[in-house]
Amino acid sequence: MKISQVAIQLYTLRDFCKTAPEFAAAMKKVREIGYTAVQISGVGPIPETELVAMCKAEGLTICATHEPGVKILDETESVIARLAALGTKLTAYPFPAGIDFDNPEHVNTLIKKLDIAGAKFRAAGMKLGYHNHAHEFYRPAGGKTFLERIYDETSPENIVAELDVFWVQRGGGDVVEWVKRVKGRTPFIHLKDFKVNPSGEANFCEVGSGTLDFKRIIAEAEAGGCEWFIVEQDTCPGDPFVSIKQSFDYIKANLVS
Repeated sequence: MKISQVAIQLYTLRDFCKTAPEFAAAMKKVREIGYTAVQISGVGPIPETELVAMCKAEGLTICATHEPGVKILDETESVIARLAALGTKLTAYPFPAGIDFDNPEHVNTLIKKLDIAGAKFRAAGMKLGYHNHAHEFYRPAGGKTFLERIYDETSPENIVAELDVFWVQRGGGDVVEWVKRVKGRTPFIHLKDFKVNPSGEANFCEVGSGTLDFKRIIAEAEAGGCEWFIVEQDTCPGDPFVSIKQSFDYIKANLVS
């Protein structure tokens, strides 16, 4: 992994990206820390042309986005147009809102619609990924987990993986084994660390300050052709810019080639 492949997921900085002036100031800080790429997510209603201009002004590449799941599935062409305007070819379905994992019709319909939408992205020269949380590791009695079904029942050409390593761990999965499992269909991955507090609750933390074995995770992701290693921290203990700098500095000192 090269340092130029390390990006920041802007959902981490969502409270500082609500308006165009705030976004511009945040991008300046991001670049000063050392990041050269961002994933657009959680930002305010700012026109694509402005987002592109503000990122370009700081020398930042827009490597990917997250888009609303309903739009991805039901207004696919509009999302494709947005990605084209942003100059990126990667997005991910972020969250299976409203899905009852005990309802076969819900599950089957979502998987089919993901595959159909993914085919449209592929035809446009883009890629649609699936971003997991912990609940995709729910296993109905005698069945596969939902995440297993997604990757088993969609075409690798249509649906790629945007594994979130924290949520894999939180869901009870083996992170390294899951990175191996989706080898060849992982153009991007979310890096966030995992630790347990004295009460036994799982907490987000800066990369390198938790329990995940990032050297093995990144080695396997690289072997699988991963292009973007995207730092994300859903919640931070204080200033998120301090947290994303801590993660970046750790990665630069310990994980890049």
